[in-house]
Amino acid sequence: MVWSLTYHAENRGALAVTSGLEAVNMVLLLLFVTALHGLVQRRGGAGADWSRLAVAAGATLSALFALTIATHIAVVLAADGLSEPTPAFELMWQLHAATFALSLPALGATFLGAALATHASGLTRPWQRLLGVAGGSLLILAGPGNLAIADGSPLVLVGALGLATWLVWFVATGLRLIRG
Repeated sequence: MVWSLTYHAENRGALAVTSGLEAVNMVLLLLFVTALHGLVQRRGGAGADWSRLAVAAGATLSALFALTIATHIAVVLAADGLSEPTPAFELMWQLHAATFALSLPALGATFLGAALATHASGLTRPWQRLLGVAGGSLLILAGPGNLAIADGSPLVLVGALGLATWLVWFVATGLRLIRG
């Protein structure tokens, strides 16, 4: 816990930038899934149920990310001036870790819904569907381990692999949608 306190106290400026960017990411995620739903609808509605799942899960994910970032901001503010972790600091850090762990299945459902919607509507290639299903499933599978993840378990690496897969899918799909 001391490493966390030290890190947050010494990197306040960088963490302020990342928390600000996360606020922008929430808006962009909601715009993406909403626009994707509209695009799927305009292409005949194939995959509309999956795109609705992506919108609902994306809204849930945004709410969880807001709580995750709010608790992270509280951790950064609490770290200022502390020489050792207090019970309040430790509790806020645990709440931050718990909300992050709970956000993994919401991201997985968003990812899965978006990947299956884009594939069903003919917007993406089959390999992108496979990537989406694999990455989304990893994130969802990490979800039941949320207590262990919040406690620092290496199970978080399953979620991290799913997140990395999401980023690859997102870039590949974004480029395909821009070109198409």
